[in-house]
Amino acid sequence: GERWFPLFSEYSSVHYVKQLTLKKSFLYAALYAAFILGGRHVMKQREKFELRKPLVLWSLTLAVFSIFGAIRTGSYMTYILMTKGLKQSVCDQSFYNGPVSKFWAYAFVLSKAPELGDTLFIVLRKQKLIFLHWYHHITVLLYSWYSYKDMVAGGGWFMTMNYLVHAVMYSYYALRAAGFKLSRKFAMFITLTQITQMLMGCVVNYLVYSWMQQGQECPSHMQNIVWSSLMYLSYFVLFVQFFIEAYFGKSKSLASTNTKKSE
Repeated sequence: GERWFPLFSEYSSVHYVKQLTLKKSFLYAALYAAFILGGRHVMKQREKFELRKPLVLWSLTLAVFSIFGAIRTGSYMTYILMTKGLKQSVCDQSFYNGPVSKFWAYAFVLSKAPELGDTLFIVLRKQKLIFLHWYHHITVLLYSWYSYKDMVAGGGWFMTMNYLVHAVMYSYYALRAAGFKLSRKFAMFITLTQITQMLMGCVVNYLVYSWMQQGQECPSHMQNIVWSSLMYLSYFVLFVQFFIEAYFGKSKSLASTNTKKSE
């Protein structure tokens, strides 16, 4: 039984995900990149697919998943923040082991693989595929699987912020795919929340680093902090660039078709 249902065994789900090595995440990333190249090549000779109903279902499923994830992780992080303070909310590893938060942390990490399916719709519908989209997908997958096995400090906030942003973003995608006309300000709001998320990610990394330097218990390691900081900084730059180009630049039409994803 335990062999087939590690999530419900006496062992933490972290032990199971430790099997999802960097090798495996790099394999998925490579297959994803190959699909993008191959898929776009094949679609050059074909008519685009409409896929409206599948896209509604896909976006709605991810929206509901993200909403539940945001509620469950958000309530846990708020409780820790209000009862034990900021440092405990950032550094405490109980987020990875708590009876409820453990499941949602585990689900978050695994969800980064199926979320690659977002790109399937872009390729098959022959929409514009921007660098930010596929770069974001690949790096989030690699970093999530790399970090989760070590239960690094800050992970609770990283996951909660991502759930919150995705809850709004996929709801927006689902409504648009269903044919609802939404204000451009909604798309701008989503991109602003993504930019804010990246700034907050940098702040959390700084806090972890400073507490580690002071010799306080905040379990992480420099390699993780460096990679995480570079990732969040690159996202920040790319999202700001996207925001300017999409809403104030010449390519404003990007905003209506390609409001970008968070991590």
